[in-house]
Amino acid sequence: MAGNPTARFATHCIHAGQTPDPTTGAIMTPVYFTSTFVQSSPGVFKDGYDYARSKNPTRTALEANLATLERGAHGMSFSSGLAAMDCILHILKSGDHVLLSDDVYGGSFRILDKIFKHQGITATRVDMTDHAATKAAITPRTRIIWLETPSNPMLKVIDIRAMALLVKTLPGAAAQPGDFDPANITLHRPILVVDNTFASPYLQNPLSQGADVVLHSCTKYIGGHSDVVGGALIVNDDALAQRLRFVQNAAGAVSGPMDCFLLLRSTKTLHVRVQRHCENAMKIATWLSKHPKIEKVIYPGLPSHPQHELAKRQMRGFGGMISVVIKGGLAPSRSMLEKVHLFSLAESLGGVESLIEHPAIMTHASIPAEARAKLGIADGLVRLSVGIEDADDLIADLDRALS
Repeated sequence: MAGNPTARFATHCIHAGQTPDPTTGAIMTPVYFTSTFVQSSPGVFKDGYDYARSKNPTRTALEANLATLERGAHGMSFSSGLAAMDCILHILKSGDHVLLSDDVYGGSFRILDKIFKHQGITATRVDMTDHAATKAAITPRTRIIWLETPSNPMLKVIDIRAMALLVKTLPGAAAQPGDFDPANITLHRPILVVDNTFASPYLQNPLSQGADVVLHSCTKYIGGHSDVVGGALIVNDDALAQRLRFVQNAAGAVSGPMDCFLLLRSTKTLHVRVQRHCENAMKIATWLSKHPKIEKVIYPGLPSHPQHELAKRQMRGFGGMISVVIKGGLAPSRSMLEKVHLFSLAESLGGVESLIEHPAIMTHASIPAEARAKLGIADGLVRLSVGIEDADDLIADLDRALS
């Protein structure tokens, strides 16, 4: 099944990368709790399995599954989304530059600003919905162009095809993605990295639109049950995959076999879950847009969203995330967040249960206040991760809290 190119997304969710266990016929991929593998002779081992940090059969199944869902050739599974990001950044060297979309998860900003900056890697933030500003921000030392779409928490939609075309017109872009210095694992031209966490592979496949690397925090929609932390990278280029796998093994931030098993369980329902997330979010966003205590609703599925038409072209649905600005600022926002019942006040997103949070205090607190203000992350901004409960019950919960 893993090699069936004609199967559709829902079928791949359930079968890609997985076959019944050849020993017992078990339909579910076994959880291989082992740290090492027996060798028949020194350096001779079966199917590349010698030590579990390097390779584990449960992880192999998950990586193949995620690669197929993203229409990629190579998947790599990590202990968290930030571990996956750390892996990419470790193929840079001192003096390299990362161009970062201005509205990204606070942890993504933090790892660049507090960790890699001290290793000589610089980062600039730019509004990537502004093509001219993005092009002007690229320097001769830019090696990664990093974007989220939809972004967190302002739900900006960035044109992946346009960004990929921009990368291909840069000096040195004639070099293939795999044109590396083998000794230093160094990029010789920029690569386009797309954080696809908010969309999930069900709604969007950035590799098919020209991206070099897709990243996921698998904790979110791929996991979908708020019970596992994980991350993933998916690429098409063989040489780039080889370099990333080297860093993955050398640094060791791999996902454990039980986490891989849980994520494989979750991808089996990804298509039906995300469809319901989208349906509920559209209904709730429409209702919120008419509520007298709501100043603004930000949702790509609404015609009022500035990139609504792009979202219609680029995505197969509008996702389960909504951001709203509550009239009156912090006090009414805090009151509303304290009064919800079905929506749980918690960080993270993408689970079957609905979550709600305050970005300025919670997920984006690591971003300086002046930068938050410039992005529109105001004290009245609240982010909703709409779950798959009954939409009318969720609306009633929000109505009570707002009242």
